[in-house]
Amino acid sequence: MILTDKKILEGIENGEIVIEPYLRECLGTNSYDVHLSKYLAVYRDPILDAKVHNQIDHFEIPEEGFVLQPGVLYLGVTEEYTETHATVPFLEGKSSVGRLGIDIHATAGKGDVGFCNTWTLEISCTQPVRVYGGMPIGQLIYFQVEGEIENYYNRKLNAKYNVRTDRPVESMMWKNRF
Repeated sequence: MILTDKKILEGIENGEIVIEPYLRECLGTNSYDVHLSKYLAVYRDPILDAKVHNQIDHFEIPEEGFVLQPGVLYLGVTEEYTETHATVPFLEGKSSVGRLGIDIHATAGKGDVGFCNTWTLEISCTQPVRVYGGMPIGQLIYFQVEGEIENYYNRKLNAKYNVRTDRPVESMMWKNRF
């Protein structure tokens, strides 16, 4: 079941949902709008290797915006830091962003109960498009969970994305054993 605006507010009031910064006008009927931060990153090497720590280069989006190019994977990050302690957060693109040909995540739209961080975005586009720091980029939708939770994300010993950051984070697939 998806939480409504009133249930999201209730979760914020009781500390089960944390959104920093929180702006009331970003709360929709059943979602919360998040914004693209001023930081983007790209991988250094043209060929990525799942068993290797692929390095990224961070840069800031200038005031006049930055033109995304097709065929390039950009890592972005939300301005908002979030915590969810009793719900499952899903990050979806906004329809206005999708209508510009921008995808904000390839496969990583679902968070875990206990996720406490900003959201790294896997941004791609279908044609050149100018983006700006601070623009609305996605929306968080919260789903209720049923049953007790044994393994909160922020308490997992092998959680790879627990370090709080305001910059995009590269893939940590290389930390897996395979």
